[in-house]
This record gives sequence, C-alpha cells and structure tokens, in this order.
Amino acid sequence: MENQKERVKCLIIGSGPAGYTAAIYASRAGLKPVMYQGLQPGGQLTITNDVENYPGYPQGVNGPQMMEDFRQQAERFGADIRYGIATSVDFSGKPHRVTIDEQKEIEADTVIIATGASAKWLGLESEARLNGSGVSACAVCDGFFYRGQEVAIVGAGDTACEEAHYLSNLCSKVYMIVRRDEMRASTIMQNRVKNTPNIEILWNSVTDEILGEHGVEGVRLKNTVTGETSEIALKGFFVAIGHEPNSKIFQAYLEHDESGYLKTIPGTSKTNVDGVFACGDVQDNVYRQAVTAAGTGCMAALDAERYLASLEDH
Repeated sequence: MENQKERVKCLIIGSGPAGYTAAIYASRAGLKPVMYQGLQPGGQLTITNDVENYPGYPQGVNGPQMMEDFRQQAERFGADIRYGIATSVDFSGKPHRVTIDEQKEIEADTVIIATGASAKWLGLESEARLNGSGVSACAVCDGFFYRGQEVAIVGAGDTACEEAHYLSNLCSKVYMIVRRDEMRASTIMQNRVKNTPNIEILWNSVTDEILGEHGVEGVRLKNTVTGETSEIALKGFFVAIGHEPNSKIFQAYLEHDESGYLKTIPGTSKTNVDGVFACGDVQDNVYRQAVTAAGTGCMAALDAERYLASLEDH
C-alpha cells in the first residue's frame, strides 16, 4: 500500500468550467493544484453538442471541445489533472482528508469543490438516445436552435415555467407537459405561462415515448386519468424536472440547502469549513451556466490563495 497517502496544497474535486477555471488560477498563483476529474470529466458540457453563449467563441463550440480547451489551458500552467473520483471526505480537522477511489488518501491544505449538479431525467430509452439531438435539460443553452419551431417541456415547478416562458419568445409553440391537474410552481410563475398565448399546458399527461430515429420528431403522451395516448409533432424536447447537486459526500460537514446545494458565504466561495471552497453548479441552483460556473471557479482559487497566505502570515 505504498504511495497511498499524499499531501497537497490545493485539491480540486471535479472538472467542468468551474473546476478547470479554478485550476488555471490556482496554477498561476503557484498553488500546484491537483485535480481529480470525477465521474464525468468536463462535466455536463461533455453531453452538450453546441455551446453558442460562451464569450470568446464567435462561431460557437461543441461542449467536449470547449472542455478540452479548458483542460489544456490548466495543464499549460502546471495543473496536475488526474482521473479518479472522491469517494469520502473528512473535514473534521486539519489538514482536510479526501479519499480517492476508496483507496488513496489526499491530505490537502485547501479543497475546492467543483462537483457540479446532474440533471434529473425521465429515464426513457428514447430520451437517452436522443440526448443532444433534440432532447435537452437546458432551455437557456439550447432553445435558440429551435427558433420558429414547436417544442415541448416537461415539468411543473418554477424552473419549468421560467424555461417554458423563455422558449415561448423563440419558438412558435411550446407544449408544457404536466403530470397532475395542478403545478408546484408559484402563482406568479403559473400565471405567466397561462397568460402566454403560444404556451399550451397539457394537464394530467406523462411522456410515454419521444419519437424520432436520429432527431426528435414528436412525442407520445399518456393521459394519467383516462390512460389514452396521443402524439404531437415537434422538434425539441426539454426536461425541467430539477437538478441534483453532486454533494452527498460533503453534506455531513458542509452547510447545504434542502435540495443539497452547498451554501457559500454570499460574495465568496467560502463554505462553513475554513479552507474548503465551493464553486459552480454544486452551489448554484439559480443560474447554472458555464460562464457563471467559470466565474465562481476563479473566485474559489483566489479565496484559496488568500486563505493560504493568511496561514503563512500566522
């Protein structure tokens, strides 16, 4: 079991825009960061075909390529980027302890958590097969591709209403698929979609199948009251049934909200544990964009650098 323990100054858990940006800044500050990329190196953007709203890419860029660019930039400044998953942590004392792949223990003076969040899906085979080919979990990211076309969105909360309204400004028609005869969304959000002429709410409806071989061509719905099925032709299918932050292993030590998003001190990336910082979607349930994630990754690296400098001062 040689080599199963390692001491580092700055450990980054998770990749994606937040983690890679933290690695770029931490490397340039001489913190010699070690990053473990996690289950999905590059994060949610690796399942996103076209990214057209990230500054600096005038022609757009595909998600995996963009994350490869971020990774190379971090490595150029000396970030040590590794494959591996953080499986447990111990933030009860100093240094912080993080176990990788259930076997290797890293002792870290600072830890930057950039584990992101995962979209919740319906679990249909057709949904997985057409993901990125008409199926999306982000209307703000992908709605632009369906200008003037008919789309559907599944969900009944505030996010679903907000995204349906966003799509209504781009698309000729938005079908909102709601499982029950009422929504969970706030009254103001419900009224907004109900008063938008090109949004049609399909109550008591669940998605039976997304139709199309190589791209979305329609959806087959099942009425939860009558059991009848019906089909609608459309080009885009959006899932807005929530996200789950990848924060479980940290929750025993770090403050989090009822959904599991890690809490940070407003205006910073600091958690309730000194020397532990959180950035990106694991602590942001509002914006969830690549550019905001990158911004908080920068904050986390700067906060970590200042924290280490304050230790040296003492």
